[in-house]
Amino acid sequence: MELRVLSLYPEQMNIYADRGNIVFLRRRCEWRGIGFSHSGVGPGESFDPSAHDLLYVGGGQDRDQKAVAADMVATKEGAITAATADGAALLAVCGGYQLLGHSYQMGTETLPGLGIADLETVREPGPRLIGNVAIEVDLGTGPRLIAGFENHGGRTYLGPNANPLGRVVSGHGNNDRDGYEGVRRDNIIGTYLHGPLLPKNAWLADHLIALALERRYGTRPQLEPLPDELEAAAHESARRAAKSG
Repeated sequence: MELRVLSLYPEQMNIYADRGNIVFLRRRCEWRGIGFSHSGVGPGESFDPSAHDLLYVGGGQDRDQKAVAADMVATKEGAITAATADGAALLAVCGGYQLLGHSYQMGTETLPGLGIADLETVREPGPRLIGNVAIEVDLGTGPRLIAGFENHGGRTYLGPNANPLGRVVSGHGNNDRDGYEGVRRDNIIGTYLHGPLLPKNAWLADHLIALALERRYGTRPQLEPLPDELEAAAHESARRAAKSG
């Protein structure tokens, strides 16, 4: 087996060590003897939607997000839509999450979105939403906690056809009002949690690996358990930070 990962805009959308998510996925595959291939696609480039089973886009500075938004719609929208409709997993963090929606109203400027999730993001008056955060999610195996760090000026509002990734236990979440964080649709996950996210939530990394391998090979594998003492300690530390935040 081989996990095939594609990073969207790895140079432009990589803040708060989000690239560490890719390193963590690679290590968990290597420790299990699963092959791993990783490539990136940048401005002006498209890709074969059948060639990759896990797509990833991180967060970026405002100037980078502005440049990426129009390019993503112009050169990658069709491939992203086709890949996810065919079962590919997609993890989008912060700025990448915002670009899953219909648009991002940033002052007088409106950034276009992919429209593959029913949500809108607005830069409203008020402070940035910053701090450690924990959310309760259920991805089909019962309630679990995801912990991370958020830092975003935009407030995201889910539409009637969108389901949140989880319920905020500690922190701000999508907009600091409705108690929800992130979005989930089929194998698509969007979230504001940086950190990087996956080393603090090893079970979520394994969930994404399994989804991607299922798309490639037709059945979801039972991943070999790993000695996750360090990962469990990182998760517990992130949970404590969110609780005390």
